[in-house]
Amino acid sequence: MIFINMTRKEALNRVALILGGVVIGAEVWLSGCRQQPLASQLFDERNLGLLNEIADTILPRTKTPGAKDADVAPVIALIVNDCYSQINQQTFLDGLDKLNRDFNDEFDRDFKDGKTGDRLQFMKDFQRREKAFAASDQKKDSPRFFGMMMQLTLLSYFTSEEGCTKTMRYVPVPGKFIGDYPYERGDRAWALG
Repeated sequence: MIFINMTRKEALNRVALILGGVVIGAEVWLSGCRQQPLASQLFDERNLGLLNEIADTILPRTKTPGAKDADVAPVIALIVNDCYSQINQQTFLDGLDKLNRDFNDEFDRDFKDGKTGDRLQFMKDFQRREKAFAASDQKKDSPRFFGMMMQLTLLSYFTSEEGCTKTMRYVPVPGKFIGDYPYERGDRAWALG
């Protein structure tokens, strides 16, 4: 093909043909690709189960669903995997391992197999020990596992369907803005939709 004596109309037709082939060809090619579920690089099934149990100890089922009902573990794993620095990832993984190991040393069973009362008391003691260590540590700004776990549990739960719709009052499409809406003590908070 020689393009020296090409008119403007011919050039536009050929460019349109080439671009159309690229766009349509790419779409046909991509339709054959299957999206694989994202696998966490840091967490296996055992760790995901442990995350759900720890989160459920932090936010247990009451009149509303608990963290385990919302299955917060995959979201926690995704955030740690994709958003945390390597140092914070290692801190989180070390803390997760330490929590399970310490529980096993104290109760001769894994955390996920422990009784609810034992797990709750252990978590309170674990938090107390971690706070005491943080107060005495030279690196006061370094992240701590329990604080990370609490934040991730709350974030994952209150952004889940169960947290938004069954724990908080949820209006999917709010109407007009009412700045002084009446609030009674004990009412559930509003979810942002």
